[in-house]
This record gives sequence, C-alpha cells and structure tokens, in this order.
Amino acid sequence: HRDEWVATNGTDNGFPFLCNDDKERPVTITGWENPNGLAARSPPHLEVHGSLHLDAAGIVAAADVLAAIGEGARAFWGRATPANAAVEISRQTIDPVRKPGIPPRGLPALRFPDYIRAPEIPHNLGWLNYWSAAAARAIGFPDPVRDAELLTRARRTPSGGWVVQLTDAPLDLDNPAHLDALKRAYERFPQVGGRVTPG
Repeated sequence: HRDEWVATNGTDNGFPFLCNDDKERPVTITGWENPNGLAARSPPHLEVHGSLHLDAAGIVAAADVLAAIGEGARAFWGRATPANAAVEISRQTIDPVRKPGIPPRGLPALRFPDYIRAPEIPHNLGWLNYWSAAAARAIGFPDPVRDAELLTRARRTPSGGWVVQLTDAPLDLDNPAHLDALKRAYERFPQVGGRVTPG
C-alpha cells in the first residue's frame, strides 16, 4: 500500500520522507513544495531531496538515481554531490545584504534565485549534474569542441536531457584536480548561478 500511503501522507504539496530501513546502507528520498521560484517571477516548485550511502555500490548507482529522480520529477536541473562538497558549494551563493561573504576556495560567487532570469538555469554545479533538455539549451551544452572532456563522462536521458559527471570519483574539494574541474565547469557555463545573462 506504499503508493496510497505516499498520496495520503503528502505534506507541503510534496511527499513524505521515505527510507529503505537499511541502517548499513541507507537510501532516503523526500519532496516538498518550495514557495520561492527557481528564478525571478517564477512559480513555486517541487524540491526532491535524496541520499545514498557513498560506498562502491552507491557511487556506481548515483548517476542512474539522479537521472531517475530528474526524469521522474520532470526537473529542470539537479545535482548529486557528497555532503562536505555540497556545504562548500552552498556557500558560493552570496548577496551584499542577505548573505554577505566570500565564496570558498576561489569558486565564483553565485546569485540568489530571484536574480536568475529563467528556471532552466541551474543554481550551481556538483559532482553529478542533471540537466533537462531545456536546461542544457539554456547553458549551451553540449558543444562538441568545448565539451569534449565533459562528454566522456556524460550520457543522455530518455527525455533528451543529460547527466554530466565532473570527476570520476565523488567530488572532493580538498583534491586540487577536483577543485580545478569544478572551476573549469563554472568557467565553461557562466550562466549557472545567474552570473551572466546572455545578450
């Protein structure tokens, strides 16, 4: 009766916290409506959050899980990133009044969603990135020449979107090669985080 239970117990126009009840290898997922839009003047949106145990099996499954969540939720974009790196990536979003500061590790400053021109534009990047077909168009992916390296770690989704992996192993910002890969991706996609608005 899982589907009936989920439908009955949904809150905030989302769905309740679900867990596989495996204390050794926990997998969770939940979703709720965020009243703030993904971009300036955009409507509320459903946020889906999941977690996997980051062992060898979880690492292998992560891209498929992200793709399944992105496709199932009909998402514009999403990302999967280990918790430590995700915390630092969240510190990239700053504002002189609402959240002053300097982004960590020389990463670029990202803007709040109400400064982003379209919901298709991702707010940030991570280890694994899900981009719908609309999101990929909005940031100019793929370009066969400029994205040759990224395309070696990318795959299409059934809806025409993409899952793009920045590093072979889960993103570790203490690893200089991983930090460099993240910085290069931000340089390649200046629209991400509302940094550049195409003319």
